[in-house]
Formats: sequence, structure tokens, C-alpha cells
Amino acid sequence: MRTFRLALAGSIASLLMLGSAMAEDVVFRTPDDAMKQGISAFNGGYYELALPAFEALEPSKPQIARFYMARIYGDNEGAYTDHGKAFSLYKSLADELQDVDPDDDSLAPIAAKSLTAVSMYLRNGMAGAGVKPDVEQANRALQRAALTFNDEDAQFELAKVFLRGEGPDISVAGFEDPSSKIANGRHWLSRLSQAGHPGAQAFLADLMWRGKFVEKNPTAALNLIDVAVANAPPSERVWIEDIYQNIFCNAGEGVRQQATGRVAEWHNLYGRRPAVRDGKDGLDDLSPEPVRTCANGELVRPMGVAMPIPAPQVISSGPSVSPQRNAVIPAGATTLRPAAAQSAPALSSSSPMLGLTPGGATAR
Repeated sequence: MRTFRLALAGSIASLLMLGSAMAEDVVFRTPDDAMKQGISAFNGGYYELALPAFEALEPSKPQIARFYMARIYGDNEGAYTDHGKAFSLYKSLADELQDVDPDDDSLAPIAAKSLTAVSMYLRNGMAGAGVKPDVEQANRALQRAALTFNDEDAQFELAKVFLRGEGPDISVAGFEDPSSKIANGRHWLSRLSQAGHPGAQAFLADLMWRGKFVEKNPTAALNLIDVAVANAPPSERVWIEDIYQNIFCNAGEGVRQQATGRVAEWHNLYGRRPAVRDGKDGLDDLSPEPVRTCANGELVRPMGVAMPIPAPQVISSGPSVSPQRNAVIPAGATTLRPAAAQSAPALSSSSPMLGLTPGGATAR
């Protein structure tokens, strides 16, 4: 363990020294070299290495460079947080790409993510950056990202907006009250959860556990959050595992046994393999995940698997949590297009909410 810690400290120190030197004189042989370093450093959380690379990339691949710089400035947990800069970059991308073809695999995802970020900024405004709230424009941006570009993360944000009783006027076929925003929110969460979107699955599991907006179903909630943890990319794991910890630690033995009996079925129906980086940059191994425990000291672990070996850092369960994400735009932007929903029955016959998948949403 001592050898590992010394090696880890040496690796981090080397990276920081390299970042300082590069910031003074950044030279890349090709734009591809700049992009490779920028994305590798970004994925590892080393923004001091990523920013110079993206700045060097901007003349040749401006949309990609500005998009990643916006994500760095919009990350509340980074050292370069500047939401004014992030909004300006996202807004310029959204305006520049407003007529992009939704089938353009290189630019359409950037347009969708930028529209989503612009919507989130405009909904509440930013007094410090001179951005006034504009709910109508925020709704238009989010609706375009969700419906025109069919972006899953935008659809997830749209679902949360609807559940707050806000959002654009959208009708869903099959409801007695087509104006019900709550019904629309449930529709999108159900659709995304069945398609394997980890954020929607975690959010819906939390609602099912608490019985908010949907019928309370502790067993289905535990099954669904277990799938969400398995589906989650590294950038989304913390807040999703927070929800898992809360549900797992507060579930009784009977609920756990019932859920364990259906683990394989749920993962087969609603599992999705998260995007995996090639790991060639050597940064992925520098951040070992902590072991979580319940208040009584029990290890929090996926259902049906052996207990993990405890690590030095431990996060104990606290009060009930709700899904929260600090970054303005979801960090898992590599998931660019939704996977087709599998031909499967509702997640649970005792949970009609999860079978709520009417014909679709149509903008007025």
C-alpha cells in the first residue's frame, strides 16, 4: 500500500509539472495530437492539461474545442469554473449550429448539448454574468434539443422540468388530460429508463422509493437503481451511487431478497454497457473509488455479488438524498444518441408507472 501511494503521488506530481510547463509553451504537431491530449486530460479531470490543448485545437476544429472548454468552465467542481464563459461558449455554439442537420453525427450532438446547457442557464439566469432569466427561450432550446435532435440528456432535463410543473406545452397521445406536465414527465422518465439511460433510471428509482409522482414500490426502486449503477459512466457515478446507497441501506431484508431474485432479469432488459475509454492515457487508475457503508457499518454493494475489499476512504450513509448534479451539462457527452428501447414488458407488473409509454410527444 505504501509503494502504491508513493507511486500515485509521484504520478500526480509529474502530471502537474508537465501541465505547468505546457501552459507556458504549448506546441502540438497536429490538430489530432491536440485533440487526443485534450480529451484524454479532460476525461481524467486534468483541466490544466486540457485547456491549452483545446485552445490550440480551436483554429482547426472550433466546435469541438469550444464545446469542451465550455464544459470545463461549467464544471462546479473544477478549478476553472466560470459560468459566464461557459454560457457564452454554449450560446455561440447553439446559434452557429441552429441549422445543422440532426443526422450530422459530428455536429448535431454538440448542438444538442449546447442547447441543453443554454436552456439550463436561461431558466434561472445569472445575475453575476448579466444573463437575465428567459423561461420561454429556455423552453424552446430544451424542446429543440430533446425533440429535434432526439438527445437523451435533453429529454431527461425536460422530464425534470415537467415534474416541476414547468416547461413547454407538449401533448402526449393517450392521456385524458393532455396538458398534464406531470404525465409528460413520467412519460419521458419511463421511456428513457426502458432505453437504459442511467440518469433517468436513478431519478425514477428515487421517485419510486419515496412514492413521489409515482406509486411507491421499494422493490422495483432497488432493482432499478441497481441497473442504473451498472449503466452509469464514470462521470455520473457519484450522484447515482448516492441514491443507491440511500435505497440499499434503508431497504429491509424482505425487499432485498425480492429484488435479488430479479437482478438478472432487470439487467437483461434494461442494462446498457457504459462507454469505456481506452485507458491509454494512464489517468483512469489515479482515482480509486471509495467504499461506501451504511450507518450500521454494512458495506454497500451491488446485489448478488461478493463483498468488495474495503479501501482506505469510506463514505457513510446520511439522510435521504435526491438526485443532484453539479455540472451544468451532464459530463457523459459521449453518449450522443439514445439506444432503441428494447421490446420488453413494463419493468414491473406492480409498477404501472414504468409501463407508461404512450405513442410519443408532439410539440404544439
